[in-house]
Amino acid sequence: MRRARGELEQDVMNALWAHPEPVTARAVLRTIGDPDLAYTTVRTVLERLTRKQVVTRVNIDRTWHYSPAASRDDHIAELMLRALDRTGDRDGALVRFARAVSPADARVLRAALDVPDEPDR
Repeated sequence: MRRARGELEQDVMNALWAHPEPVTARAVLRTIGDPDLAYTTVRTVLERLTRKQVVTRVNIDRTWHYSPAASRDDHIAELMLRALDRTGDRDGALVRFARAVSPADARVLRAALDVPDEPDR
């Protein structure tokens, strides 16, 4: 199966979020469940995600166990913020995004913007 750019990383992250505890690369491979996907490919993706600080790892019984560095929501929010940072027209991108979301999503955004900022502690 041919994946789009970034899709395998997303599959690996989804597999990690499916487990409450750190897991091995083999467990990630089993969770993804693609018979055409090689163990070495999963290991490579996990190592790259570790270098990007998207995944953390811990050595348990001489085997690396991996876990996401952030929750799914925090990770997605960070991806969105990075995309905004790369645009030449941040305001334009935000306006386009706001106009493209569903009415339900727009209500969620409005509600989030209406919550006062918490004071720094």
